[in-house]
Amino acid sequence: MELMICCAARALEDGRTVAVGTGVPCAAAMLAQRTAAPNLVILFEAGGVGPQLPTMPISVGDSRTFHQALMATSMADVMETAQRGMIDYTFLGGAQIDAYGNLNSTIIGSDYARPKVRLPGSGGANDLASLCWRILVVTTHDRRRFVEKLDFVTTPGYLAGPGAREAAGLPPGAGPYRVITDLAVLGYNDARKRMEVISVHPGVALEQVRAATGFELGVREPPQATPPPTEQELRILREEVDPRRYIIGR
Repeated sequence: MELMICCAARALEDGRTVAVGTGVPCAAAMLAQRTAAPNLVILFEAGGVGPQLPTMPISVGDSRTFHQALMATSMADVMETAQRGMIDYTFLGGAQIDAYGNLNSTIIGSDYARPKVRLPGSGGANDLASLCWRILVVTTHDRRRFVEKLDFVTTPGYLAGPGAREAAGLPPGAGPYRVITDLAVLGYNDARKRMEVISVHPGVALEQVRAATGFELGVREPPQATPPPTEQELRILREEVDPRRYIIGR
């Protein structure tokens, strides 16, 4: 968990904007603010824009999401900011993800009216994935989650591959960026728009990553080893970001 949060924090550049929810995305953004990205602007779906988070909020509407913020506004304003192309990163998740970064958070099963499992649905995920420039996903890695075909497309990644997002009317140049799991850091091939391994975590073999994936997984050559968390990252994460172990204690 700590390694995934550190990898996510490292992906966020200074001076950029990022839409986050609670949990791991919030922890990653807080860690980034305290390390390499002090000018990172965090946006919460409920309306907090640019807060300096003192401690871990428990929801997107928690009063701490407005602490020393640039604005205390509304969901409509945050979504409009995404629509105007002003949000660089968003963190999203789902029960299933495919090779093109499409996400399912709606149902498990083939019958929408009577699914095996009814999931929460999109919320703001479809809007953010459609309108923010880079999508990051932090999730555990197994074949039930990384599937060849989604049971339902809730949130667009690269849809069916090169050119599909643009053909659907979505902004050109935007789309999935990183998938950070408990086994590896994954990105996307520029030409094929399919998921590929960028780095493998310490103690994990490349074949373990492939075995835990339900589709053909490319490799960005040469495959790298994920740098472990530094002492500074761990100290800040454990003492400042999540001292009560809400996230890293899972």
